[in-house]
Amino acid sequence: MALAYWLRRFGLTPTLVERFPQQSSGGQAVDIRGVALRVTAEMELLEAARGRRTRLKGMSIVDRNGVEVQRVGDRTFSAGRLDSDDIEIFRADLCELLANATHDIEYICEDGIRTLQSTSGFVDVEFERGKQRRFDIVVGADGVYSHTRKLAFADESCLKPLGVALALFTTSNIIGLRELELMHREDGVGVVVYPSLDASALRVAVGFASAAVDRRDVAAQKALIASRCTRLGGDLSRLVAAVATTSQFYYGDLAQIHLPRWSTGRVVLVGDAAHCASPFSGQGTSLALVGALVLAQSLARAGADVEAAFNAYERRMRPFVELNQALVDLNRKGPCPDDQMMRAKNGIDIDDLLVV
Repeated sequence: MALAYWLRRFGLTPTLVERFPQQSSGGQAVDIRGVALRVTAEMELLEAARGRRTRLKGMSIVDRNGVEVQRVGDRTFSAGRLDSDDIEIFRADLCELLANATHDIEYICEDGIRTLQSTSGFVDVEFERGKQRRFDIVVGADGVYSHTRKLAFADESCLKPLGVALALFTTSNIIGLRELELMHREDGVGVVVYPSLDASALRVAVGFASAAVDRRDVAAQKALIASRCTRLGGDLSRLVAAVATTSQFYYGDLAQIHLPRWSTGRVVLVGDAAHCASPFSGQGTSLALVGALVLAQSLARAGADVEAAFNAYERRMRPFVELNQALVDLNRKGPCPDDQMMRAKNGIDIDDLLVV
């Protein structure tokens, strides 16, 4: 949606293909940091995003029975420093703001791409429901396990597993948690819990070493989570047990994407599809927002020379991406050092790109 916004603003005509009939509710918190704040401001969404930011007042580090062992008042695990200008916002809220900003573009909903045929002047697209369309370019913005990337590049060796599985789900606020984030990490299992804006629901994240499980078998995934968390007691065990009945659930093996090139022919990738840094970076949303601007402006400036546009996009974005992928250190015990995060989140100059 961010890319569609900028393409239209720069005089191009985007069509957005969405597999689902509508934006999903729920979802975890994401972060808008550093340079991405300037991009959001230029989209005239910054104040609205600030109005929907999470308002946690710190973090409670708990033992395996959910008993607090330490209280931290200046940061949380998910958002970082609380005295920063950065914004932590629930994914659904950010998506709603972006959807409102792109309501008048063409959306193709409840459909996906079956085949791509890229030629020297256009891309022929066959949709899963049978329709065929011709486009000047196709952009894959469909995540770390991008279907568009698989169709266009036919090589998934770019996917570098991190050896960690992450489960994300929503449950009612069965423990009465307010204004705090709970965190537990011990013996290879990590749990992070925080309330929704009105504290009626909880967002729960559970991480542990990857195991063989079918990505489509939700029952098996939930059973695996329960088996990995048997040692947890108290409120933590109640929260993990709630995964059995939740309808808002995601499970995935974390990975980074390292591609030597983000385009082939007239197909190009943006966001996690091109360069996923993983949720452990805390920078996926910011990379996507900045990358959308860089790609759209590159296309607008290059005119009909698509190859030049893609080259300009990569030259500008790749150093920024590499800084942010380097934030991920699975051996680090505490949060990312503030100076490293500061360099990474501000590691690109976009001043000339904001001249519309």
